[in-house]
Amino acid sequence: MPIYAGLMSGTSMDGVEAVALQVDAAGMQVRGAVHVDYPAELSIRLHAAVANPAACNIDSLGALDAEVGEVFATAALRLLEASGLAASAVRAIGSHGQTLLHRPRAATPFTLQIGDANRIAERTGIDVIADFRRRDLAAGGEAAPLVPAFHAAAFGAAGESRAVVNIGGIGNVTLLHADGRVSGFDTGPGNCLMDLWVREHQDEPYDEDGQLAASGDVDARLLDLLLQEPFFALPPPKSTGRELFNRAWLQKKLDQQAAAVADVQATLCEFTAATIASAIAGAGLAPSQLLVCGGGAFNGELMRRLAARMPGVPVRHTGTAGIPPEQVEAALCAWLAHQFITGRPGNLVSVTGARGPRVLGALHRGGVTET
Repeated sequence: MPIYAGLMSGTSMDGVEAVALQVDAAGMQVRGAVHVDYPAELSIRLHAAVANPAACNIDSLGALDAEVGEVFATAALRLLEASGLAASAVRAIGSHGQTLLHRPRAATPFTLQIGDANRIAERTGIDVIADFRRRDLAAGGEAAPLVPAFHAAAFGAAGESRAVVNIGGIGNVTLLHADGRVSGFDTGPGNCLMDLWVREHQDEPYDEDGQLAASGDVDARLLDLLLQEPFFALPPPKSTGRELFNRAWLQKKLDQQAAAVADVQATLCEFTAATIASAIAGAGLAPSQLLVCGGGAFNGELMRRLAARMPGVPVRHTGTAGIPPEQVEAALCAWLAHQFITGRPGNLVSVTGARGPRVLGALHRGGVTET
């Protein structure tokens, strides 16, 4: 029974999720999971690099790549210990790395993930599959989101229309059509704007259970300004990140419509819910249920607002379908490693717009060869 490990750090840049995933003919089963925080100083430097890429010189980038790789390696080793698995029991590790920049529509499109996979292979002795996004980009795709193929494998049901939304720093939606078609794209901000606002005004990493948002009122004028962003009118395939939805972007809106701290948070929460619901409706899907994963699944106020935007559709977290919300993206990386090892594509042309299906990733051998 093949077991793969998956390592992931998303746009929240708070640490690494690690999941051990058993993949066989019967399906997929999580065999263990751990979270490892980034050291505070490293997290600060990562946020600074994303906020101001021009200030991140080559020396800084090289150091970040190495240090993030060491944290990923530590997460893999802690996963083995917590799961009671020997390194020999894991066929391969899938490591996504930490995204610093994602610019699929630049004059020369590129995407940049760091977290030296050689260090993971060296410390664990396990084969590591990494660098999943760039092959899709080279094939003319957006290189994101990659998760819809996994959502289809993990949460699809024959003859039933479902929507799966991942609410990390950025939101993305997977549309599972009853006839077997799969589509998906980034919807816009997930938690990223809410996180930066609460960090700035309450010195907390996130708005726990949406308490600050729940204490305020939605500012209709500000919400309308947020929704005027041209990204939302783009047709799929499309992807985005903090390079667009950041503090400077938000400030331009606040310069036109100032609001109280709690009201801004309430409006940002409503903004995330509105863009997700609009994306699903705009795609013409009438889902039998909406499954939510990522950190947003733990924000009760956001889940309430999302349900209000989708009347008649049960809104549940993915734990009800077998994989806890916080483990889905790391499980994706384990699945991508499985796809690589078995020579199967990891992308969906209907999602990324690539010229065709591609096996994603590059192999870093874990075994030490004696000479």
